[in-house]
Amino acid sequence: MRWIVAAAGTALMAVLGAVYSWSLFAQPLAAAHGWSARTTTGAFSTAIFFLGVGAITGGRLQDRHGPRPVALAGAALWALGNLAAGLGTARLGAPWLYLSYGVVGGLGLGLGYVTPVVAVAKWFRTQRGLGTGLVVMGFGLGAFLYSLAMRALGPMVGVEAIGARFAGSGLVFGVVGLGAAALLRDPPAGASGTASAGPTAAAPAADGWPPSLALRTPQFWALWAMLFLNVTAGILFISSAVPLLQELTGIPADRAVAVYGAIAVANGLGRFFWGALSDRLGRRLAFGLIYGLQAAVFALVGGVHALPAVAALFALVLLCYGGGFGTMPSLCADWFGTRHLGVTYGWILSAWGLAGVAGPIFVAAVKDLTGSYLGALPVMAGVLALAIVLPVVARPPAG
Repeated sequence: MRWIVAAAGTALMAVLGAVYSWSLFAQPLAAAHGWSARTTTGAFSTAIFFLGVGAITGGRLQDRHGPRPVALAGAALWALGNLAAGLGTARLGAPWLYLSYGVVGGLGLGLGYVTPVVAVAKWFRTQRGLGTGLVVMGFGLGAFLYSLAMRALGPMVGVEAIGARFAGSGLVFGVVGLGAAALLRDPPAGASGTASAGPTAAAPAADGWPPSLALRTPQFWALWAMLFLNVTAGILFISSAVPLLQELTGIPADRAVAVYGAIAVANGLGRFFWGALSDRLGRRLAFGLIYGLQAAVFALVGGVHALPAVAALFALVLLCYGGGFGTMPSLCADWFGTRHLGVTYGWILSAWGLAGVAGPIFVAAVKDLTGSYLGALPVMAGVLALAIVLPVVARPPAG
């Protein structure tokens, strides 16, 4: 049964992961409506912010009612947000896009994301990195598959074409997402536990840390900061990947879209790769490597202009960005247990919501002020280099 739950969770995550293809919509929206980079990026940032809000709410609800009803609500809201964006943005403009795609869709993302992660962490109690990495891999692969589908449909030119893509996406998301969500469930009582393989496993309280206690520990906030910094860097890149590729290599927009669609698979593979690797290396060492590799790429990529090299470096960023999501659920479960994991990890995912605002707004501001996205990269390189300190000094809480 655990593999059925894992497969259903992966499918649901793939539907939700289409949000990471936002850069495919950014330039068509700007051209069709005359919007600035901040305006187009704002819709994506709003969705990621409300993902964090939805994750906190969904975590609490799934701890009380199980994953299935929460996941169904999440899939429905994400589908509705896209459908509404497609039907109303042409007439109602950016405020409607922010409300439909950003608020409604973002809440659906959060509700839908937290539930399969927590359920699988309970089913795969001795291989948490592998199990949660497999499920969240779907989120990254969703962007890859969605990009392929968008490219197969041809370019988006004009408000009607953009609206049709949003609305059609919403219908597909509803069918696939609701079907996958219906298969999610927790393991039978007594089948889950807090034991975990790997050198970072802690010894939390027998039935898990209550969220009220977990949130008072410095270890919780260390995990929160680790996710926040990794997401800020990665989502800064994801929200502007296509124009960054154009700036560095000079390739036309349609080719940049194709290249990004090809390398987006690294986001999904990184979630499984680093999650499984953390079972062997330890979660903290995995996070240190994730930070160090990204810092090196952000420091160097501004001077690289050959397309194969740029694409390889961008793929490495996506691999490491996804790795943070593949490793963090297991680290949280190792340190704080699984009984209240929905609420505890939901609160940690609030870091994703805030980083989803900070990263894209920062890079969009740099673009609007300087005319280039590249000035944001060395700043993030420095931040990531400093972030290596966190997994080095953090230790499990005393249980």
